[in-house]
Amino acid sequence: MRYLQLLLVCCLLGMGSAAQAQGKLTGVVLDSVTHEPLAFSSVFLANTTLGVTTTEQGKFEFPKVPAGTYDVVGSYVGYRLAKQSVTMTAAAQQITLQLAPTGNQLGEVVVKPEPNKPEEYQKFAQLFLGGSSFSAQCHISNPDDVRVFFDDSTKTLTAQAKEFVQIDNEALGYRLKYYGLYFAANDEDGSISYYGQPVFEELKPRDERQRKLWTANRLTAYTGSFMHFLRSVYNNRVQAEGFLTQQIIVGPNPRFERADEKRRALLASRPDNKFTATEQDSLDKWEDMAPVIATLNQTPLPIDSIRRVGPNGKRTFLRFTGELQVAHFGEAPDPLYKRPMSPLGYPKIPYPAKRQVSRLKLQGREAAIQANGSLLNPLDVYNGEYWGFEKIGEFLPFDYMPPTASTAAPRQ
Repeated sequence: MRYLQLLLVCCLLGMGSAAQAQGKLTGVVLDSVTHEPLAFSSVFLANTTLGVTTTEQGKFEFPKVPAGTYDVVGSYVGYRLAKQSVTMTAAAQQITLQLAPTGNQLGEVVVKPEPNKPEEYQKFAQLFLGGSSFSAQCHISNPDDVRVFFDDSTKTLTAQAKEFVQIDNEALGYRLKYYGLYFAANDEDGSISYYGQPVFEELKPRDERQRKLWTANRLTAYTGSFMHFLRSVYNNRVQAEGFLTQQIIVGPNPRFERADEKRRALLASRPDNKFTATEQDSLDKWEDMAPVIATLNQTPLPIDSIRRVGPNGKRTFLRFTGELQVAHFGEAPDPLYKRPMSPLGYPKIPYPAKRQVSRLKLQGREAAIQANGSLLNPLDVYNGEYWGFEKIGEFLPFDYMPPTASTAAPRQ
């Protein structure tokens, strides 16, 4: 089982619902050395659509910020990113961001990086943007700012950007600036991870038809997503929102140890690696055998088996043992998703045919959930199967709220 680990450091946010109090956030952006204000620098709340530009005096203001915890990020050309966590309530708050210059030291030799190898850049772009129908409508508009490198010894493809990677998502109507991107994909274990501080900007639709299409596509991307699931767990609406959770029990494969002994013995007896066709078939079969097997308990898990609410209701946690299979009903998978959906068992009343099935694994015993559908620590959970397939093409800001009355349109 391969998992996609989305290391969105910016996910350390906790945005309240629209009904919660809103407070004003003001501040100033300064040069950390001279303490002079940095005029026209960018300030944003990571992973949201909330961003502003400072005045000539380096000042900024967010008039209405929903209650919650945010990473406030400052950016300016020639300076390193500055980041400060802030917890908003109804009371106004003021902060200072100090950006450190990245100017060259005297006598420093600047080495111009080698151009990306086309095949390595294309592989990065495909893995980063994803392979869905919405991903096909995404493009990186500043490819020259991305540096891609493949380490043959570790079989790892990495990518970084000096300032940000800009992605235009024509399916959802967002321009995404991904500051501080670090991306890594390992060929051997199939793992993919990336993190940074993204900010969303809504694109201007050409006409009313495109505006409605973007609204419908955003709802399609949201429905059944990991964000949707976490919000459902937080609000105790898992079943009401169309989700089914089932326990996966992972244990050792009793046949693996014996098969591995046979494989090792055969390899040791043929130091010249010359095998008969029958022996080669046996080797292939033994090498493909998994050391662990997974068994599905088809009984739906109650909310108390996957959620823990802390004292006074101040914290909510995703908690389960083993691994969790999550199905969402009512929406067909993306037509470009070619893997068969995992089985759900054989209940007395058949499950709906339209469904998306994903898989979760916890790093530790539990993971804290924010009201906006993010994790307090994004390293706490691995996504697999359908949620592992969805990437930048379905990436929504954490301040996204679905329309109260709307129907998702087919992907276009």
